[in-house]
Amino acid sequence: MRQKVFAICDTEEAYAVRLTEYMLERVRLPYTLHLFTKVEELERFAEQEKIEILLIAESALKMLREEYVRQQVVKMFILQEDDIRERDRRSCISKFQSPEKIVELLVESIADLSDWEHEAVTEDTEAKLIGIYSPVKRCLQTSFALTMGQILAKEHKTLYFNFENYSGFGQMLQREFSMDMTDLMYYFRSAKDKLFIRLPSIIQSINGLDYVPPMQYRAEPREITGKEWLELCRSIAGIGQYEYIILDLDDSMEGLFDLLRNCCRIYTITKDDRFATAKINQYEQILKFNELEEIADKTVKCKFPVFKELPANMDLMTHGELAGYVKAIVKEDLYGE
Repeated sequence: MRQKVFAICDTEEAYAVRLTEYMLERVRLPYTLHLFTKVEELERFAEQEKIEILLIAESALKMLREEYVRQQVVKMFILQEDDIRERDRRSCISKFQSPEKIVELLVESIADLSDWEHEAVTEDTEAKLIGIYSPVKRCLQTSFALTMGQILAKEHKTLYFNFENYSGFGQMLQREFSMDMTDLMYYFRSAKDKLFIRLPSIIQSINGLDYVPPMQYRAEPREITGKEWLELCRSIAGIGQYEYIILDLDDSMEGLFDLLRNCCRIYTITKDDRFATAKINQYEQILKFNELEEIADKTVKCKFPVFKELPANMDLMTHGELAGYVKAIVKEDLYGE
């Protein structure tokens, strides 16, 4: 069966290479990706091969002979280089924006094509879910989760989810996210089989750790059920792209126990004070009352000393005292060393 072709053509070589590398890294294409920095090379290729999707710079398009476009290209997108928008069947995308945004717009336009499929993976290649949850607040739970994620990401492809109502990620990273977990769930609900296409355009990265931006605007924290979160996580695990998925869980979400039950390991941070002890005891009593001892059996309790200093930036979590503790936990508990 012939492999379908996705072609990129731009005579600005550095730009074209950067965009192509980004697409290869971030999008699981159901096509072979071909890069052309000379129009005549694209024309010679088109004499022999049909092109399902062509992404071409506006200046390159002006040099392209129209018969090749009509006969050999099924779907074309133009990287627009001026403010005058083409008013014909071609789709235009502004060239002067980030590769992230260009890929996002491309995926939005072609995600519904019927031939976007991915190969099934075996159970052995599915990602392992790691849950991080404590009823004790202000216990460094998110710092612990990010540190573990960044440490794992050095050797394993790792994805991080934060389920807090008010994570503060945007402000901490001084970034604005065009999409977040709400959008990912929307796409999942709309077309589960297209999740592997949508996922790369939503994912961001921090110090090698991939993450889905936390929900930024959520009027009702329990509008998404635990079953849906679990199905989403299982679907991502089944794609086979990640080895670990870290779930930084919160009381405000629906289905907390559903997710914890399906984690291979759970980390609960404790403290020495009376309030923390009382909360942990009550949490464990609830698990026992609801016959959820399996959650307790998979739980590792972590108690930290008072750290003199924590990393000032979220992308430096692998440095400092906390990182030393987490590295020891990963080495002993996850790697069994």
